[in-house]
Amino acid sequence: MSNKLFLSCEEANHTCDKSQYKEATLLEKIKLNLHLVFCAACRKYSKNNGKLTKLLKRKSVNLQTSEKTEMQNSLEKELAKQNN
Repeated sequence: MSNKLFLSCEEANHTCDKSQYKEATLLEKIKLNLHLVFCAACRKYSKNNGKLTKLLKRKSVNLQTSEKTEMQNSLEKELAKQNN
């Protein structure tokens, strides 16, 4: 990226994710907020990401071992499709 101050949407979304997990630096957060001022799509992504995080914090999910295995197998199948 030629301009170090402005993030692409992909970089903004990645920084948004990092920020929610307290992994973003102050400079990354500043760049993200600057991007969000101009980009409605990323503002929506950020808002939805925040809602999802809050929802997951409120609702705990308890899965049986068989359910976890089934989910893992499904994920591995989808990843294999993407890599082929």
